[in-house]
Amino acid sequence: MNIRSLTRGDGVVIGAAVLLFIASFLDFTGGLESINAWDSLSWVMSIYLAGVIGAVLTIAAKAMPQPRKVAGLDLGQFGVALTIFAAWTAFWTIIGVGSAGPGIIIGFIAALILAGAAIATPLVPALQGQLITAPAARPAAYPTGANAGYGYPGAQQQVPGQGYGYPGAQQQGGQPSYGGQPQPVQGGHTGQAGQPQAADQQTAAPADAFAPFWFAVPVARPLYGEDGSPTPIAELAPGTWYLAVEQRGQALIAQTQDGRRGVLQDTTGIQRG
Repeated sequence: MNIRSLTRGDGVVIGAAVLLFIASFLDFTGGLESINAWDSLSWVMSIYLAGVIGAVLTIAAKAMPQPRKVAGLDLGQFGVALTIFAAWTAFWTIIGVGSAGPGIIIGFIAALILAGAAIATPLVPALQGQLITAPAARPAAYPTGANAGYGYPGAQQQVPGQGYGYPGAQQQGGQPSYGGQPQPVQGGHTGQAGQPQAADQQTAAPADAFAPFWFAVPVARPLYGEDGSPTPIAELAPGTWYLAVEQRGQALIAQTQDGRRGVLQDTTGIQRG
């Protein structure tokens, strides 16, 4: 899982789960006899491990290419349900235990924060921000030599058949240059003899030709499956380059570093490489 794809809400979920696990080793009842949650299978399973497992499932569901279902619920939804169950059980346990120790008090607070963060993360924009911010890499300027390349930012590669409108093309004497080199003009006249040749090359190029390119997103954005499923298969993180392999209307078909392909529906503000 790409750590840069974690949100602030995910960070709260992870932190609360760690605190909940630590609380399981603290004194549970606060009585003369020191016992912790591990001395009772019902306590440790219904509160502490249920909450930790729920947090793990909630985070892991975002890293899976296809949603998995447990008892009719998506894996992430099942994880959220476990965190709610842990908080609910801790609430009634702290009421019925009589003398509450730090183990159950801290455990109840941690379970409450855990369940709240798991529920609120998809709903609150402030929790959807990137957990680890990194400055977006600036793409290298397009090369303009005869061997100008187009691909991963800064890459140099030979392009067979330089096309009209290639990045870095310059105007010289009224004629477009292809791949950074001006084209010869028949008869030594600019704007007359050379114009039919340029027009022929423009006509030969397909109007809907698409050249794959690298891009980065300004904020974390979901990547949906090509089958139209409403559940994201991945999340694109800022500061990472992704390859656009196809365009469908306003959307892009993007490929992640691990080879997964999906539909990026929101392309506003992307940074091309």
